[in-house]
Amino acid sequence: MQDTVDAILKFKGSRVWSVPGEATVFEAIQLMAARNIGALVVLHGTRLEGIFTERDYTRKIALHGKSSKDTLVSDVISHEICVATPESTVDECMRLTTANRVRHLPVLRDDVLVGLVSIGDLVNWIINAQSVEIDQLHHYISGQYPG
Repeated sequence: MQDTVDAILKFKGSRVWSVPGEATVFEAIQLMAARNIGALVVLHGTRLEGIFTERDYTRKIALHGKSSKDTLVSDVISHEICVATPESTVDECMRLTTANRVRHLPVLRDDVLVGLVSIGDLVNWIINAQSVEIDQLHHYISGQYPG
């Protein structure tokens, strides 16, 4: 059985940093810097409106000479976002992030935001799972596997 996003969220927590679309880009990047994160979920009330990433800032603000203090997050967010569910497998999420060239997946249950997983979360999960499997195989081969 494949590991799911729900297992990752139980391990890392389901805290998600967000901003409203009415926030300025400057306020968003201040929050991102303070929390050392690369993306913020953009909410309209409790409804997922989009996602704002470092990539959005560099490509839509910095390269266009716009002012981050005068531009609203809603004007530059990625509206077409890829999402996962708690039941999505780690492999499915890896394929989704790779195919769509995204680094963050909001996790929705019945259209309600319940978490966020990054490509880093997925890679770390896979590395840890492989490490455990290698350790178990090593013990099995060496005859140290508990019976």
